[in-house]
Amino acid sequence: MKTLPFSEEKLREIIAQYPTPFHLYDEAGIRDTARRLYDAFAWNRGFKEYFAVKALPNPAILKLLGSMDCGTDCATIPELLLSKAAGLTGEDILFSSNDTPGEDFALAHKLGAIINLDDITHIPLLESVCGIPETICCRYNPGSTFTMTNCIMGDLSDTKFGMTKPQLFEAVKLLRDKGAKRFGVHALLVSCSMEQDYYPQLAASLFRLAVELKNETGISLSFIDLSGGIGIPYHPNEAKVDIAAVGRGVQKVYDEILKPAGIELSIYTELGRFMTGPHGYLVSRVLHEKHTYKDYLGLDACAANLMRPAIYGAYHHITVMGKEQQPADHTYDVTGGLCENNDKFAVDRALPETVPGDLVVIHDTGAHGSSMGYNYNGKLRSAELLLKQDGSVALIRRAETPQDYFATLDCCPEFDLSETETE
Repeated sequence: MKTLPFSEEKLREIIAQYPTPFHLYDEAGIRDTARRLYDAFAWNRGFKEYFAVKALPNPAILKLLGSMDCGTDCATIPELLLSKAAGLTGEDILFSSNDTPGEDFALAHKLGAIINLDDITHIPLLESVCGIPETICCRYNPGSTFTMTNCIMGDLSDTKFGMTKPQLFEAVKLLRDKGAKRFGVHALLVSCSMEQDYYPQLAASLFRLAVELKNETGISLSFIDLSGGIGIPYHPNEAKVDIAAVGRGVQKVYDEILKPAGIELSIYTELGRFMTGPHGYLVSRVLHEKHTYKDYLGLDACAANLMRPAIYGAYHHITVMGKEQQPADHTYDVTGGLCENNDKFAVDRALPETVPGDLVVIHDTGAHGSSMGYNYNGKLRSAELLLKQDGSVALIRRAETPQDYFATLDCCPEFDLSETETE
């Protein structure tokens, strides 16, 4: 069964101050996950987690993770600015993007971030806008030679990310000749993997690459970035990935491959979903029930608040507050109010009998939930709250207003937007 870090009484107390829908994040859970990750890789000197900002781009969360020695993985100027707002600069930021504009490289360099190049052709651009930094990373794509894959990433030879091995070796040599002194290699080859062997297999592949690079070029890598890809158990009876076992698996191949070659390097990760995904909850209220060819529950939340079920058919568990012990003997499609038929949080979901006014909690929205929000149909993004360790609640992003929706139209003064004003 899925459990919650708050009671119905606590939730109703929160709702008395903050109307639904909203995302609620559990600070204690996030901190516990960060501790377990660092414990799993404590054997590696220099290990560091760079939280994938795209998963939950909120400076309050980034600051929380920063207090646990986590950095940030950024891909755009706004993500870099969010990191700076959270007090993170220098090598606490890893800038990993693709099809990158020059101004993005310039800001990353100004902040002192580690820059991860997606393609060898980006070297002249980087050099022209800010010069080649002493520490640099290159993204590797092994193509079809890496067989572990999934439906989100697919066949790696079809993905747009990273360099081939010949390109990577050429890029590292070129960067060395242009003044780079510390080198890293990065690879993200799957998404949301529940296979315990993913990181060890990826690490073994990259460790062998590091040995080959040293033998061929004389260059020893300073770090290897395993990026993200570790999943979370969205289904209630699904087992968690044992991160301690993952750490032991990576250590084993490190000792087998790198130590005999005389290579010592740091391990970096860029986990987003794993770090915060299980610790976020979309809280909503049932507005309507409808009975036509099927039974429907209409919520005050919609795909604008959580689009994964709509675009991936992804499963998110649903708890009807106060009815946890009642039999799930009714079948519903749980929907939002968008003018799209895929605006559904669940299809043919077994739940207790649910009626308008009931509170529902949609689990595992702490990553790729609010961050993927949008304004289709003029729907406004909901608030984000942080349930702190002492039981208090902080508003870390207010809900959008109609004024926010129209704010970018200030270039069109001929439009009368006075009707957007609210009391």
